[in-house]
Amino acid sequence: MQKSDCPGAVHLRSRVTGNYDQRASSSAQMRHRTPVQRSKSSTRSQEPARRLHPRPSDKLNPKTINPFGEQSRTPSAFAAIYSKGGIPCRLVHGSVKHRLRWECPPEILPFDPLLITLAEGLRETKHPYTFVSKEGFRELLLVKGAPEKAVPLLPRLIPVLKAALGHLDDDVFERGLSALVQLSVVVGPSLNDHLKHLLTSLSKRLMDKKFKEPITSTLQKLEQHGGSGSLIIIKSKIPTYCSVCC
Repeated sequence: MQKSDCPGAVHLRSRVTGNYDQRASSSAQMRHRTPVQRSKSSTRSQEPARRLHPRPSDKLNPKTINPFGEQSRTPSAFAAIYSKGGIPCRLVHGSVKHRLRWECPPEILPFDPLLITLAEGLRETKHPYTFVSKEGFRELLLVKGAPEKAVPLLPRLIPVLKAALGHLDDDVFERGLSALVQLSVVVGPSLNDHLKHLLTSLSKRLMDKKFKEPITSTLQKLEQHGGSGSLIIIKSKIPTYCSVCC
């Protein structure tokens, strides 16, 4: 008489058979997938690897703002003004370099409050705000009659430039340095009365080897455009500074 299988053996064979059937079903599904489905599956598997290697275009504007994405925070004052058309110029993307296109000749634009707004934009860290503020500030100071328009704004400009020079972002600090030199070229000795408020930030960064040379160059230009009065102020805040005019 043939012995009947025990319940345990039947259950084990069922599990083995079920696993085999499941694997066979999965294999059949893979064989019957269309080329498009297999391509999509392969693409999804490659996506994490692609994210590890940035695209060449990412190097051009690594911090470019996405106008269609959800913003993690409220837009800055400069970004809000720019988006509403409060800055009368727009960025033009060129094949070699970017440039600004002014809606009207900058010579006829009032410096108050445009120059101050552009100075506030120096603290931006995303494109196109970084370029618009930096280039707009520079071009506005190049117009005819800029000294007469800029000098009365110094009491309001200096705190804004001080904020840029005290920013933790290195790019913001460098833009602040460039703006300070551009301003000193235009206003000359008129900057001396406000210079001490800016030198503290420069002295702190002077210990950083990366900024020692650009800061020293900035101090030299401040002395050249500010005259002998500027040297006394610079030496009072940065005793190690060596004059280039002596």
